[in-house]
Formats: sequence, C-alpha cells, structure tokens
Amino acid sequence: MEVLRTPDDRFADLPGFPFAPHYADIPDQDGGTLRAHYLDEGPGDAPVVLLLHGEPSWCFLYRHMIPVLVDAGLRAVAPDLIGFGRSDKPTPRGEYSFARHVEWMRILLFDDLDLSAVTLVCQDWGGLIGLRLVAEHTDRFARVVAANTFLPTGDEPVGEAFRAWLTFSQEVEVFPTGAIVNTGCTTDLAPEVIAGYDAPFPDQRFTEGARQFPTLVPISPDDPASAANRAAWDVLSKFDRPFLTAFSDGDPITAGSDRAIRSRIPGTKGQPHTTIEGGGHFLQEDKGPELARVVVDFVRST
Repeated sequence: MEVLRTPDDRFADLPGFPFAPHYADIPDQDGGTLRAHYLDEGPGDAPVVLLLHGEPSWCFLYRHMIPVLVDAGLRAVAPDLIGFGRSDKPTPRGEYSFARHVEWMRILLFDDLDLSAVTLVCQDWGGLIGLRLVAEHTDRFARVVAANTFLPTGDEPVGEAFRAWLTFSQEVEVFPTGAIVNTGCTTDLAPEVIAGYDAPFPDQRFTEGARQFPTLVPISPDDPASAANRAAWDVLSKFDRPFLTAFSDGDPITAGSDRAIRSRIPGTKGQPHTTIEGGGHFLQEDKGPELARVVVDFVRST
C-alpha cells in the first residue's frame, strides 16, 4: 500500500489549535502499518468523550469544543480518520472502503487506546463510522451524541443535496478542502482557518481519501456496506443507553435524520434533544462551544 504523510510543518501555528499531537501505528489491513493521529486532552482517568470528524475535515474541527469539555473535567479524544489530518493517507483511492475505515478506528480506539465507557460525539462520516462502532462494540460506549449525521443503508433515496455534493466531489478538478468546509458553515471562515482545513493536503495526491469518501456512502441496497449497516441498525434498534440528537437548523444534507434516529433507537426516549440554531453542516465550527455545553450537560445528567 502506497502511503503519503503530510509534513509536520504544514500544521505549525494553526489558529486556536495549541494541542499536542499523539500517534499510534496500526495495521493497514494489507500487511503494513499506518500512522494514525489523535488528540488526547484532559485527565487520563476522566470520562472519555470521543470526537469523530467527517468529510473533508479533521480534528481541527473540534478546537472550539475541546477546551469546554476539558474545563468540565472530561477527557477529549479526537482522532484523525485515515486519509485526513495528520493521519497517514493511503493512495490510490481503491485502498479506502467503509469496512476499512471502521476497522482502522476500532484498532486505534479499542486495541491501542483501550477506551471504554465512551461518550461518542459524531458528525457527518464520524457518525457513519461511529454508529457502526457503537453497534459492533456496544460494551465500549456509555452514551451517544449524534450531530448532523446518519447511518444509511441504501434502502432509502438520498436527497438532492447529497447527490449534488457527490457529483461535485468527483468532477471538480482541484479538491478545495477549506472552501468546502467554509461553504458548509453559516459563518464566513477567516482565511487562516480555511488554510487550517487545507493544511493536511499539500497537493492533490493527498486528497485521494477525501475524494473517495462520498462514493462510499451507501446509495443503493446492494452497496458493499449496506448489509453491515443493516446489521448495525438491528443492534441500534435495541440500544437503550442514553442517546441524544443535537442537529443544527441549517444543514440540507442531514435535515430530518434526527427524527429518524429518535424513531428507531430506544435510548433516545426521554432525552433532552436539541436543535442548535444558527449552525450549518459543520456546526462544530459555527457553534462549537454551544454544542460542547450540550455534551457536558448530557454526560452530567446521565
């Protein structure tokens, strides 16, 4: 497996991002190893909040939330998915699959870090991967906060907003990571913040994983990930640990998925579900401290 690694100097002096990097070498599922990056802030023995990012962001997305969580006495762990951030980036695109992404995170979080009693906070692909982990390793999780995400099986039609994104992601000549994140926010990001989202990708060779991600979303019943996602829903339909939805009011991609989650997962019953007003798809960027306080209150109350 050919692997690219973003030079460290690309991550120097990022705005509002003073966190020390941590690394683990994990099997690449092809006979080699990959270096996975994660942030680990707060007391090592504190309750764990796992922050999973999506496409095409990286753990930089959680920089507004981590201080709030740590100040509340929690431990914030925020990995970079393989292909993103400071984590290694396999190439070509065929090296990426839904199953491999789930397994890469399982190895990092459970085999290497041995996380337990986890509060999962997941957005976008962080939910597609995270909810699979919840279903397949239920004993590792204490509660879940889902924000602008879902776990599709391909049995229901996807919306026009996703189809437009899929087409754009495959046809655009230069994949404009920072501009994509900016478009998915209600706030207009500063140039240095946009540059922070561009940092992991010095040139287009590094964007293979980011370009592949949209094609891995199951949009037909016979998608390679559909059976595993259906099996996950079978488990989630019995998951009775606390489960909170905290979607924004300005995301055309996942609008309505919070209602679907609440109708199918018993752990959502009686929880203080909320809508984050004024947030776009990347609500961690638009309303990060507000979402973090929702998480803190949820942990404390459950």
